[in-house]
Amino acid sequence: MSDRFERLRPLFGDKLATINEANILLLGVGGVGSFCLDCLWRSGVTKITIVDSDCYEPSNQNRQIGAEAVGEVKVAHLAKLFPGITPIHTKITPEWVEVFDFEPYDLVLDAIDDLKAKVAIARRCYKKLISATGSAKRLDPTMIQVGSIWKSYGDPFAKKFRDELKKARFNRNFLVIFSPETPRCQEKGSFVGVTGAFGLTLCAQAIKRLMER
Repeated sequence: MSDRFERLRPLFGDKLATINEANILLLGVGGVGSFCLDCLWRSGVTKITIVDSDCYEPSNQNRQIGAEAVGEVKVAHLAKLFPGITPIHTKITPEWVEVFDFEPYDLVLDAIDDLKAKVAIARRCYKKLISATGSAKRLDPTMIQVGSIWKSYGDPFAKKFRDELKKARFNRNFLVIFSPETPRCQEKGSFVGVTGAFGLTLCAQAIKRLMER
């Protein structure tokens, strides 16, 4: 009988069970995180917790899944679109990171843009962390790369991230999604062809890590 995992089995084989049982924490469900969520859910992950404090605004509609629900709480609306996920409506701050229990999660996926919170997340759970850096102001998704935070290059946001980690005397390694494409504008600008591709790459790296277990 057909089911929603039918097209996954030829690719994932017996690893599909591992993916089904994985417990994933996704921090931020904006332009990057919402596409990562969609990819995780469609790839067989059934235990997903999402954390975000925002409500949808009209300016989100160019790049965020669910953003047609202007005025609604993002995590609450996404919980309607993706049955079974766990929504947490809260602001991700260094203080929140310090008290939150990361232990139950197999992977932590960081799709936020607050540098101080990103540093706090890295310090708490770098061993199971995959983090997205700057996806805005770019047009070419083919330039997206995956590598160590310390080997990321060409991205001003990633450089600030590295600088903040150094200030915090943190030198451990973790994986990041980044793009060395030169930013195309100074003001806020985003293209779903890149922000969405960042989210899909974040998901793909999570699936890869689960399959390597």
